[in-house]
Amino acid sequence: MNNLQFKSPIIFALLVVLMAVTRFSHFGSAVTLPDASLAVFFLGGLYLARSTRLSMVAFCALIVEAGLIDYYATTTQGISDWCMTPAYWFLIPTYGSLWFAGSWFSVRYKMQGKGLFGLGMIAWFAFSFAFMFSNATFYLFSGSFDAMSAAEYTSRVSQYYGSYISVALLYSACAIALHMMFDMLVKQHVHPRSEVV
Repeated sequence: MNNLQFKSPIIFALLVVLMAVTRFSHFGSAVTLPDASLAVFFLGGLYLARSTRLSMVAFCALIVEAGLIDYYATTTQGISDWCMTPAYWFLIPTYGSLWFAGSWFSVRYKMQGKGLFGLGMIAWFAFSFAFMFSNATFYLFSGSFDAMSAAEYTSRVSQYYGSYISVALLYSACAIALHMMFDMLVKQHVHPRSEVV
């Protein structure tokens, strides 16, 4: 991956904004975008992990931002606080796993050729793990499903898998496509084609 040191504060700011404008709605609506939190943490690991000084600060800041948005949404905006249970704390390792997956890829592969296929597979696996882990911990620790079997809970939750994963993959793909387009423009500007005389 290209050296992103000088871009890291800009990327961090863009991730902060993306979460701020999307976290209020899981699935989106006619006037809101679906939640980009899964993609934000994966992209944070992908782009910010090489800046070790910024990486942990950025991860913690995004965790705090997510918590503050949820607090604001449930106390001021009238959004249900049904998810605010002891299981809510398991979002930290959930998001940490996404950050780790992104950073693991960033230090081993490049975003070109086979690397892009690998990135897609890592992203799919990371989002799938995050979906399953967060739902399993919600089932186990929220206190809301004592009368429901794990099999019944799994069958009810599995219907949301496709939308959660596809939204996270779409946000990630758009961010990576923008990054690649930006890099191409920079290369063309720095190394313009020499004109044939």
